[in-house]
Amino acid sequence: MAHVQFADLQSRPTEFLDLTSLTLDEFQQLVPPFEAAFQAHMATWRLDGKPRTARRFSVYQNCPLPTPEDRLLFMLAYVKTYSLQVVQGRLFGMGQSKANQWIHVLLPVLLTALRTLDDAPARSLRALAQRLGVTEAKAAAVVTPLAEEPAPVVASPTAEQASPLLPMTGRNGASSAPKTLLNRKQVIVARKGITQ
Repeated sequence: MAHVQFADLQSRPTEFLDLTSLTLDEFQQLVPPFEAAFQAHMATWRLDGKPRTARRFSVYQNCPLPTPEDRLLFMLAYVKTYSLQVVQGRLFGMGQSKANQWIHVLLPVLLTALRTLDDAPARSLRALAQRLGVTEAKAAAVVTPLAEEPAPVVASPTAEQASPLLPMTGRNGASSAPKTLLNRKQVIVARKGITQ
């Protein structure tokens, strides 16, 4: 079964933009820091998340993500769509467990690459203000949602309006349903009886 590869997708810029939210030029600028972060990560860690002790990482013959562009495309498509891992794996020619491994390796690598380019998402108001070159008050105005009408206050329900589930819910403990005693004579006969 054919799967998505960068070599096939680069000739269709609109589809590429839809899949990654990046243009081809923006993508090409991200590839070198992404690959450097990937090689640095793989120098100390294996694909299964264990520390690397013996040989260095090399792309194996039937690797589903053989090129840096394919690895970055895989990760950007996942981050944009957050599809199920089985779907992401199927899209890129691997099983769910292998997709899980690649996601857990490439997600921190992508964040490291974005940090080296100073494009990582700002996680605090101070960092956002510093990135925008404005005061924190102006940055707060950017992220503060517009004032909305307050939700109408609903009076607490009276006894007649109470949820019908509340009185029906039993205590949390042993079931009050009658137990079927499997060793009773009637049950044994019923189990052994043959239905025509």
